[in-house]
Amino acid sequence: MFRRILTAFALVTLTTVAAAPLHAQDLDAPRPIERLDTVWIEEMTWMEVRDALAEGMTTAIIGTGGIEQNGPYLASGKHNFVLQATAEAIARELGNALIAPVIKLVPEGSIDPPSGHMRYHATISVRQETFEAMITDVLGSLAAHGFENLVLIGDSGGNVSGMENVAATLNRAWADRPARVHFIPEYYTEDIYSCDYLKEELRIFQQPDECVATRNEYHDDYHYSSIMSTVDPETIRAEQRMDAGLFSINGVDLSPLERTVENGRLLVDYRAEITARAIRRSIAAAAARGSLR
Repeated sequence: MFRRILTAFALVTLTTVAAAPLHAQDLDAPRPIERLDTVWIEEMTWMEVRDALAEGMTTAIIGTGGIEQNGPYLASGKHNFVLQATAEAIARELGNALIAPVIKLVPEGSIDPPSGHMRYHATISVRQETFEAMITDVLGSLAAHGFENLVLIGDSGGNVSGMENVAATLNRAWADRPARVHFIPEYYTEDIYSCDYLKEELRIFQQPDECVATRNEYHDDYHYSSIMSTVDPETIRAEQRMDAGLFSINGVDLSPLERTVENGRLLVDYRAEITARAIRRSIAAAAARGSLR
């Protein structure tokens, strides 16, 4: 009898605790320490994100990458590593943006039977509906916390249609809400692979002298290799390639590594300027449309 009473008491107590809401003062509690200097939401505490929003950092960047084959030299997370560099540079350039965790799993081809990149080891693919559902839930979470401009950028061409679909669907559904979704194709399409910048500003001339053709053999080029080297030279197997006498791409010597890293940083800044400009245009256009309603 006594045991039954204790069990009943424990169940009531657990139910009460589970159902108890957070008190308002918990959500309003002052941050006890200085904020970390980061723009990545996953590196921030909830208080840091809350306070950043209150200070006007109401733009969130959501990047989509991929896990796919990139030839014998580049890590399969190529697009994700690039976004580590470019997304941060874009957020810093905007000055009022934070970055959601990169969406690393994207459609890469049919899983069974394998097609596209799925024909190669290390590739991980998800269905289109899975990809769009993931983006939808991430955007909904950010909007629920008060982010007003939700920016979608994709580092892989296969991600475009899913991002476009979600942006259009949510903007219709959220017509009476303050949050807007901005799909920014310029991140990927404006001076694709930075070919003009490479030749005109950095004096890097790849062979063949055709922008897309330079990536056909290895799914790799100087643009990607140099940007990835700014994150971690191991992602382009710099040491192993130097040991094997293979530290070049499309006829361009990647040695010395320091020069490649510096050019990668310049390319990151270039991509950030292009994208930040497009984001500002999109936000201004959305605000103008809202004022006309």
